[in-house]
Amino acid sequence: MVSRSPPRRRLAQDQRVFLMTLAGGLPAVIATIVLLWIGDHSPKVRWTFGTLVVGVWLGFAAAVRERVVHPLQTLSNMLAALREGDFTIRGRSASREDPLGLAYFEVNTLSETLRQQRLGALEATALLRRVMEEIDSAVFTFDAARALRLVNRAGEKLLGRPVEHLMGRDAAALGLDEALGPADSGETEPARVLDLRFPGGTGRFVARRSQFRQAGVPHHLLVLADVSRTLREEEHQAWQRLVRVLSHEINNSLTPIKSIAESLRSMVGRSPRPAELDRDLEAGLQIVSSRAEALSRFMGSYARLARLPRPRLGPLDVETWVRRITNLETRLAVAVEGGPVCTMLADGDQLDQLLINVVRNAVDARLEVDPAARSGVRVGWRFDERVLEVRVEDDGPGLADTENLFVPFFTTKANGSGVGLALSRQIAEGHGGQLTLANREDARGCVARLRLPLAIAAAKGAPASGRS
Repeated sequence: MVSRSPPRRRLAQDQRVFLMTLAGGLPAVIATIVLLWIGDHSPKVRWTFGTLVVGVWLGFAAAVRERVVHPLQTLSNMLAALREGDFTIRGRSASREDPLGLAYFEVNTLSETLRQQRLGALEATALLRRVMEEIDSAVFTFDAARALRLVNRAGEKLLGRPVEHLMGRDAAALGLDEALGPADSGETEPARVLDLRFPGGTGRFVARRSQFRQAGVPHHLLVLADVSRTLREEEHQAWQRLVRVLSHEINNSLTPIKSIAESLRSMVGRSPRPAELDRDLEAGLQIVSSRAEALSRFMGSYARLARLPRPRLGPLDVETWVRRITNLETRLAVAVEGGPVCTMLADGDQLDQLLINVVRNAVDARLEVDPAARSGVRVGWRFDERVLEVRVEDDGPGLADTENLFVPFFTTKANGSGVGLALSRQIAEGHGGQLTLANREDARGCVARLRLPLAIAAAKGAPASGRS
């Protein structure tokens, strides 16, 4: 069995300084003592001066050790205070001209910087806590084990229990498992609308979940906003608008029908019968029939708007789609401007209806200014950041009322139904996009922009240009 000798203990820093100081003065001490002993001196002088030399030698060595150890101990105490979060200790004689004073100066500066940072962090934390307490949305944070670590006042009210009875509880036990979602989901999820039931409230909530790290450990942030009241108000306003529009359109048809029916009944009841009775009956019934047909068309337009099916996605070549729709317009030539060659996933039938409505409106606007016009409408497209933008521009009079453009059944045309733009926007939003109309800034007229998410099957840098 091989025995190992214990590791040799190293001398401490102060011990090494003390020994090096002794070693530095040792030759002089030895020389002095030798001279005392070989010189013609009495034993009393020899012992007195020898003791004095050795005492001074040891005293100065101890003083050098103290001059080195004390500043190091001071710096150590200052750094220990910083580590403990005490930023009030300062080193004196912090002169930048002296190496030791420079060290004190840097530690003092570091202490002041850390004090300011901690003060800012405390103020920011206090502000964050105050904001969390005051907002109406319920805020929860969960650790990696899905245990609750933080909840604001709205969260306590929603769960119906004080914070001391909630902390550390599992999400499933709190009824938040569905809102928190699966454990293996991504760092940030899109907002979801959920029907949830809690002791403090029941309704529809918008749930937003994201991840953050604390001390290197992933945590989950969950925000629940009750949108039941907002949705009820929006639904109530929608019903009011719907009833107002339906009442207006139905009354527009029923009023003349009622008036004509009363007139015909009075004519039939006359004796003798008027000679023009048959002709008046035919004219009156014709009016009743036309108004009933108009009302039927109106209800059919509403039904079509309300029952728009979900898009059936398929590959759609953008240039082919645009040229096919512009070729349907025969009143004037629609110019197809250059655009990149690309293919997207969309419902071709629905987008056909959308673009037909937009192009038809642009042509109507152009012909309103100049009935004999042969051009003045342009269609182009481009894409960036996986978004396709189709632009329809006209040289018409522009938009007089931009607020009610997409209100169902609102129209400024004599024979318009007020459904085309509302249906077009609904189709765009069904594809995850948007449709906007605005007056042109460079000249008179209007420009419609359709933005759709683009799943690119092929994209080339050379633009496709031409006219239809």
